[in-house]
Amino acid sequence: MKRAHGQKLQLCDALEKIADALPGVDRLQCLGTANAIVPLLRNIHQYEETIVFPAYEAAAGSNANLASTRRLRAEHVEDECFASEVTEILLAIGHGKTVENAEAIGFMLRGFFESMRRHIAFEREHVLPAIGIIDRG
Repeated sequence: MKRAHGQKLQLCDALEKIADALPGVDRLQCLGTANAIVPLLRNIHQYEETIVFPAYEAAAGSNANLASTRRLRAEHVEDECFASEVTEILLAIGHGKTVENAEAIGFMLRGFFESMRRHIAFEREHVLPAIGIIDRG
């Protein structure tokens, strides 16, 4: 999980760097980041949902924790949908499309990576300690 969080945070940092550079972004960075987003999230989400969340539910055993994992699973679906939209934008920019509304794209990227950072923070504060993993970042 520490490695998965590290990978997601690196992705967040890359997206933040792109958002900060708009409209004059590194097109290769956009392409590389775009190609990494969806596969990375799918792999990590599958791991969390098949290994981490069941361990959390077993360790905690209360309805509140079941509600938490339901919410986290729903966030995974939302993140993957949002990731597809972000990927589409970054691929277009990477392939030379002019950035017409840098503010809107920056807002979109920030919304995506801030949501992922909040998700990671919740997992670090609540899920991982319950299953015996301390990850202070």
